[in-house]
Amino acid sequence: MSRFAASPVAAVLGPTNTGKTHLAIERMCGHSSGMMGFPLRLLAREVYERIVAIKGRERVALITGEEKILPDHARWFCCTAESMPLDREFAFVAIDEAQLSADPERGHVFTDRLLRARGRDETMILGSETLRPMLRQLVPDAEIINRPRFSTLTYSGPAKLSRLPPRSAIVAFSAEEVYAVAEMLRRLRGGAAVVMGALSPRTRNAQVAMFQAGEVDYLVATDAIGMGLNMDVAHVAFASLKKFDGKRSRRLTVSEMAQIAGRAGRHQRDGTFGTLAVEGGRGGFDEEEVEAIEQHHFPPLEYLYWREGAPDFASVDALIASLEKRPTSAVLRMAPQAIDLAVLKRLADEGWVRERTRGERLVKRLWGACGLPDFRKTGAEPHGRLVARIYRHLSEGNGHIPAQWFADEIARLDSVQGDVETLSDRIAAARTWAYIAHRADWLDEPLKWAERTRVLEEKLSDALHQRLTQRFVDRRTAVLMRDLGARGVDALPVTVAEDGAVAVDGETIGRLEGFRFKADHLARHHDMKRLMAAAERRLGGELSRRAKALVEDGDPAFSLDTDAGRPVAIFWRGDIVARLEKGRDLLTPKITLYKALDALSPDERKAVADRLARWIAFEVNRVLKPLVEIGTAARDKAVPPALRGLYAPLAEAGGVAARQTLEPAIAAIDREMRQAAAKTGLKLGTLDVYFPALLKPEPVRWRLALATAFDNGVMPVLPPPGAAALATPADGDAFAAFARAGYRPLGAQMLRVDLAERLARIAHDRRMGESGNGRAAFAPDPSLATSLGLRPPSFAQLMLALGFRPAEADGDARPRWTWKGAKRPRREERARPGNAFAALAAIRAHE
Repeated sequence: MSRFAASPVAAVLGPTNTGKTHLAIERMCGHSSGMMGFPLRLLAREVYERIVAIKGRERVALITGEEKILPDHARWFCCTAESMPLDREFAFVAIDEAQLSADPERGHVFTDRLLRARGRDETMILGSETLRPMLRQLVPDAEIINRPRFSTLTYSGPAKLSRLPPRSAIVAFSAEEVYAVAEMLRRLRGGAAVVMGALSPRTRNAQVAMFQAGEVDYLVATDAIGMGLNMDVAHVAFASLKKFDGKRSRRLTVSEMAQIAGRAGRHQRDGTFGTLAVEGGRGGFDEEEVEAIEQHHFPPLEYLYWREGAPDFASVDALIASLEKRPTSAVLRMAPQAIDLAVLKRLADEGWVRERTRGERLVKRLWGACGLPDFRKTGAEPHGRLVARIYRHLSEGNGHIPAQWFADEIARLDSVQGDVETLSDRIAAARTWAYIAHRADWLDEPLKWAERTRVLEEKLSDALHQRLTQRFVDRRTAVLMRDLGARGVDALPVTVAEDGAVAVDGETIGRLEGFRFKADHLARHHDMKRLMAAAERRLGGELSRRAKALVEDGDPAFSLDTDAGRPVAIFWRGDIVARLEKGRDLLTPKITLYKALDALSPDERKAVADRLARWIAFEVNRVLKPLVEIGTAARDKAVPPALRGLYAPLAEAGGVAARQTLEPAIAAIDREMRQAAAKTGLKLGTLDVYFPALLKPEPVRWRLALATAFDNGVMPVLPPPGAAALATPADGDAFAAFARAGYRPLGAQMLRVDLAERLARIAHDRRMGESGNGRAAFAPDPSLATSLGLRPPSFAQLMLALGFRPAEADGDARPRWTWKGAKRPRREERARPGNAFAALAAIRAHE
């Protein structure tokens, strides 16, 4: 651990576009000295320039593998993570993108900095929220601060390359794919800037400057843009969701997707992301991935990669052993073998290396040579041969690389001829020699050679920028595309076709469905913002016209939408205009206008709401007339209180209720009241109280819809129209909906209450007809239940509910039943639960 480990540690976690880096810069500049470690040379250079603007060039240092700007009085350092000088004291230290500790290739470097890099006064760890559990384990005293994203990030679906909105970044995962996409954009949209991690800062900055200045409206990049590089990007389109990670081709993790997609939007300006629609498709985002990216919810990291950051240099074997030592913490995992260790082990097998590498100084020198990055991505074997040659020079004579050999290698690269690929390869090779030149004790005149390699890289970078621009930018086409909107939005004609298609200047940009404008993401125009502005100015009049047409339209133009799983809505001519929510009672729902109608004036909105309320009232009275009548009677003081006591709970239940729940109210009404109830169509059944008219499909749909609105819920599945018997659903919501619709549960089946009443009557008549006194056992005709689709177990449940019990069978194979209550109950017993059949007999006596 650092000797400054006691300093307070703050971890600032959150998604992209949260200003974490900006916060760290402010904090560092407030201290007397500071150092920040970054994942990319490009990002270190970008932040270096920002701090130079604050502190001055003589007081700010930049240290990366291939670049070192180290003024004598430098106090604020910007470094790549690998180049952070941990032996120097700084008041403030910050590590950016610390979640890269979980990266198999470089994770051990970030884990080491997370554990050992400390400022004297303050240490700050910047990263993703997924890092939180690891910090709790490894840095338990750290103060964790969450930084929410400044703006909203929204998924916009797939889009063809020709339909991408301006200020889009297209992300690909190979140089070949980047070049292919950029070529297509040149033909379609006038060109694109290109950004890849392998570019030098000079080339990258020149390309980004072209994009930022608006010379091109599109940027094609690798996932290098995901690491905090700040560009004015409104939309990120993924050309693919797979990448080759050095070992295999795999799908991006959702955290990697979010890191890249988060480049869309800047500060408080919202952004969008999607995929590039390609024929034959590579597949898009899963719903779960979209939700996670939009809501910034990602699975936490379960481990970080680790390798000994302070290895033993006593001998080559001791060095290898310490680098292969396993971590002791449960949340740390030994890092996969990196190329520096692979090269070290290869060289350790060479006899001459063993012979020369004696003592701590030369072991350190060997390990330093093995740390030369493989910029050209040649692999451990070819790269190892270069390292071996370098170490041979470092371990003999004066320990310096021969100047002539170094000069010859540079001269071999000093040519600006060739295509993009050739120049890119030369720059990668130049980075190798720049890295060597910045090792202070590897060359006789390191400052001279560092300057030579810098000039060479800038020369090649300028040539590469020129080639990229020539290859991927058609300036004439780009200018013509921008001039298309030069007339101004007010001069652009906006038309709305009969089918609702909205076009600006002949370019279809979406469709007006009712009052909803739906942008066509497959018809993105190069100047979509201007076209949308023009459309919004002209659509106001069209929406007002439609509002007036709605208010004046007839009732057949409206419909109640009751799709299962969605809120109940009102449609006008096939498009949504309002939703139903809880009102003062079941039959008077609240009408909430759809958000698309917010564009109307207050008076227009009120007129629309009043028209919809009149339609709802008319339909409720037409379809649910018995329910409206008893609801009105329940509030009418002229109606006897006892009868109102029956009507009120029945109206709240939607016109169908189990008789047992209403038995006290039924027992309180006399014969005259029963006759009044019967005139409304009310049926006082053996088991249930209901209106037969309300059991028809349309009244059932409306009753369930109004109940759903009263509960502010979503519409349940409706029973099949006209169904007699249904399987009892396992889902509780569906069961409650079927019961409210008018189905009585009988074990594994549910039977419509009017049919249950019919069977009750038949059973009673058979009982009385066979024995005379109703006491003898009888066998119901099985065809009664079969005709209704009622299976024997469910029929038995019905018989039990009616007060019957199984009797001993005789020679007839059919089940026999006997009624448990042969005597007529007294009046005070009629309301007793279980005496349903006796109550029915009493009611018949009154009738």
